This record gives sequence, C-alpha cells and structure tokens, in this order.
Amino acid sequence: MGSFSIWHWLIVLVVVLLLFGRGKIPELMGDMAKGIKSFKKGMSEEDAEAANGADPKTVEHRTDETVGAAREKATKG
Repeated sequence: MGSFSIWHWLIVLVVVLLLFGRGKIPELMGDMAKGIKSFKKGMSEEDAEAANGADPKTVEHRTDETVGAAREKATKG
C-alpha cells in the first residue's frame, strides 16, 4: 500500500502534462536555473567585495524627522 505502481506514476504524469502543457515545464525549469545562477552570482560578488575590504551594502535608518522633511520637500517642489 505504501508504494506506487507504474500506473500511478503514469496517471500523475498525464495530469501534470494536462495542467501545464508540454512547453511550460521546460520553460519553468529554465527560469529556475536562471534564478539559481543569478543568486550564485550575487553571492560571489558579495564575497569578492568582502575580500577586497569594501564596505558591505547597508540600508541607512531614517528617523521620523527625516521622513517628514522628505515628504515636505516632495510636496513643495
């Protein structure tokens, strides 16, 4: 009862092909591969910056005063 026969796998394959179509599955896999490559490239760039002694990318904290001043400036000008 715990194992699946070949017929179970064939039915699952047919349902997946009906839902996604023949061309959609390779397209999804290609997009996933591009995402993984982009992630690895970004990680290696951060490692290279850290090795060169460059400051890591940081996000500066904005206080309520600076946010309010930026809003006033945007509405006036």
